[in-house]
Amino acid sequence: MIAPAMESAGLSPRQLAVRVGVSGKTVERWIADEELIPHSRNRSDASETLGVEAAMLWPKSVRNRLKSEGDQEIIQSYPYRSACPSTLWGDLITNAKEELFFAGYTSYFLWTQVPALSETLRRKAESGCRVRFLLGDPTGPVTRQREEIEDVALTVSTRINMTLEQLAKMGTVGGLEARFSAAADAMNHVSLSVFRFDDQALVTPHLARLVGHDSPLMHLRRRGDGGMFSRFAEHAEELWGSGGTPIPQHHSR
Repeated sequence: MIAPAMESAGLSPRQLAVRVGVSGKTVERWIADEELIPHSRNRSDASETLGVEAAMLWPKSVRNRLKSEGDQEIIQSYPYRSACPSTLWGDLITNAKEELFFAGYTSYFLWTQVPALSETLRRKAESGCRVRFLLGDPTGPVTRQREEIEDVALTVSTRINMTLEQLAKMGTVGGLEARFSAAADAMNHVSLSVFRFDDQALVTPHLARLVGHDSPLMHLRRRGDGGMFSRFAEHAEELWGSGGTPIPQHHSR
């Protein structure tokens, strides 16, 4: 990309080298090897000299930067959700101050992973933390279809009802909200679980016939707009805001 820009500017490799402050051979390498990416300061100086955006001269540098920024949001990944330490779930819930959003289709396992979860959630909600549960409809067609696919004793509807029972036992708690996802979104919901804890999240894409604990999990931390964390958080918010049915407190099936 740099050779056409130099031609348009009427500069030889040696002339550009002098203006940028590098050797002529260095510029010749930039021209000969499109995979070679100069240091950021040299890219900036060359861009200013040639009157062309650095991203146009070395587009690979932009792709690499975006990849690096995205990778930085992945704190850890696990081949199975069950391989994630149970203490991590408890720590993330305990340390959250503003936002706890459990957008798993069933989320029943949380009570098996985190000791005294209901009391912790109550304290969080009462202290001003927003606590939300987005669940699948235990009577919906997607739930029935998923049960046939998984073919396990602890069915999807049973797991959802276990969560509903735990929420019902908590009674009325200000700041705690729960709803079923809209029927039109159920397939998107059942295929991806997003659990948010302020600026961190645990995300599980559900694979083929596998149940949640056998599917992979990523631990993410937000480092800027438009990254991995934001993409998954926006997905969960869209499911929450798309017209699902609120679950009254004290509700159980």
